Amino acid sequence: MFIFGAKWTRVDTTLEFPLGQIGADRDGKFYKYVQYETAAGTIAAVAGNFCYYYAAGGVSAGSSTVVTSDLSDSAGVGAGVLQSVIGDGEYGWILTQGRATLTTALTAGADGNALTPVGSTDGTLDVSALVTDHICAIAIDASAKIVMVTCPL
Repeated sequence: MFIFGAKWTRVDTTLEFPLGQIGADRDGKFYKYVQYETAAGTIAAVAGNFCYYYAAGGVSAGSSTVVTSDLSDSAGVGAGVLQSVIGDGEYGWILTQGRATLTTALTAGADGNALTPVGSTDGTLDVSALVTDHICAIAIDASAKIVMVTCPL
């Protein structure tokens, strides 16, 4: 089932959609319903920050529905942009594909650069340096923090 036009900023304390549910808006942006994990670093969700697929200790267990902004508890795979402040263990939507303005500046980069979580800090992205980096966005206007998010659904 595909959802159109949901309230992408909603936060749920109980599961309201199937984890991994995909949605879209009229602008062609895609969203995914996920659970947030503050992880070992107790990194709170910030609307407009990047999040990554949760992987305790940096070792992936294959989860694609639990996200965190704690880069040290991810395997360096970008999940998307948080649409709201989701509490630990709560549920909400992330933008997985489409244009976004990030809350936190990129750690480096210029317009047109491929962006990755690898080498960045919690909740943001850095310029990709290796072919093995997961590319999850492209800088559209790096100084204005505008990116084209390209995460897998």
